[in-house]
Amino acid sequence: MISARSRQWLSLVAIVLTIISLKADGASVGITFLQDAVAKGAVCLDGSPPAYHFDKGSGTGVNNWIVHIEGGGWCEDVATCLSRKKTDLGSSKLMVKQFGFSGLLSSQQKSNPDFYNWNRIKVRYCDGSSFTGDAVDPANNLFFRGRRIFDAIIADLSAKGMKNAKNAILSGCSAGGLAAILNCDRFRALLPATTKVKCISDAGFFIHAKDVSGGQHIETFYSKVAKLHGSVKNLPASCTSRMGMRPELCFFPQYVVQTMQTPIFFINSAYDSWQIKNILAPTAADKGKAWKNCKLDLKKCTPAQLNVIQDFRTSFLLAINRAGVLNSPSKGMFIDSCYAHCQIGKQITWSSDSSPVVGSTKIAKAVGDWYYERSPVRKLDCPYPCNPTCPKVDTESALDG
Repeated sequence: MISARSRQWLSLVAIVLTIISLKADGASVGITFLQDAVAKGAVCLDGSPPAYHFDKGSGTGVNNWIVHIEGGGWCEDVATCLSRKKTDLGSSKLMVKQFGFSGLLSSQQKSNPDFYNWNRIKVRYCDGSSFTGDAVDPANNLFFRGRRIFDAIIADLSAKGMKNAKNAILSGCSAGGLAAILNCDRFRALLPATTKVKCISDAGFFIHAKDVSGGQHIETFYSKVAKLHGSVKNLPASCTSRMGMRPELCFFPQYVVQTMQTPIFFINSAYDSWQIKNILAPTAADKGKAWKNCKLDLKKCTPAQLNVIQDFRTSFLLAINRAGVLNSPSKGMFIDSCYAHCQIGKQITWSSDSSPVVGSTKIAKAVGDWYYERSPVRKLDCPYPCNPTCPKVDTESALDG
């Protein structure tokens, strides 16, 4: 038996080793508040200034830039936005002052050989609309200013050297991955014509699909977000001009990506855990909680539920195909079969001995090969549960979009 004192000592050692590991991976990056943006109306839900974390590039990467947007879902009505503004997803007053950089943002050459010495920026997400909104609710003191925040941050980074960028990437995870899609062509337009610009969406390809009850839960949800935040006017015009009376459907990547001009790469699971939990089988469509255990662990799904989930994969791949990803030389993808959500921000899934492999390739190499055009990259995994390199169980929460 291990004594209580020994357990405490082992716990302390584990904490110290974790801290050392994080520091070795360039973890502690301080926050920058854009106080000047407030005068432009570029503010978080509660009116506080937007913020980001910036680790400067060096050597051959001094003129290369990665702007990465964090995830965190959306707020679709006044009540959820009021609740959200009491958290770091709605107020920069509540954000941590130091943020850990790993995966795509790692400063370690061994684990991130293609991007380790670039200027790396983590954009904090505090508007609740994937940086698309531009409205105000004075009665509830809510500011829906996602578009202004995006423009203010890009302007600030341009003044700090991004205007001289040789290479630039806009990336994001989940709601940030959706933001990277919806703002990709705009990002391209805000940078010099001489800059090589590409975008990366990690777990941001949310599909337009029915839920298990046959309802349109996610369509209704995104429509509410777009209406509340005043997003439609800021969604890509190349999409909204084609959608007739339903321009809000341009919140769905499958309609936007078809007409995008800027090269983009998609990292996604065909069994994205957030989408299965919140698009396919949301609580509102699962009154009897028949899907509760299945959503926690696919091994706990019934054969009938697994058939539904395999059909969801088919719908996801069809949406990717219709978006033109499979036949475009400028687009790339890494679609695995892991029950996962967001994979480029953590070293364990980005580039480690435990990272998922598709076609003998890990995510970090696939992204680097695509960005530097070493080879076309369209990696598509076999159906679940075929991939032994996938993590055993998804560890993300049910509401981490």
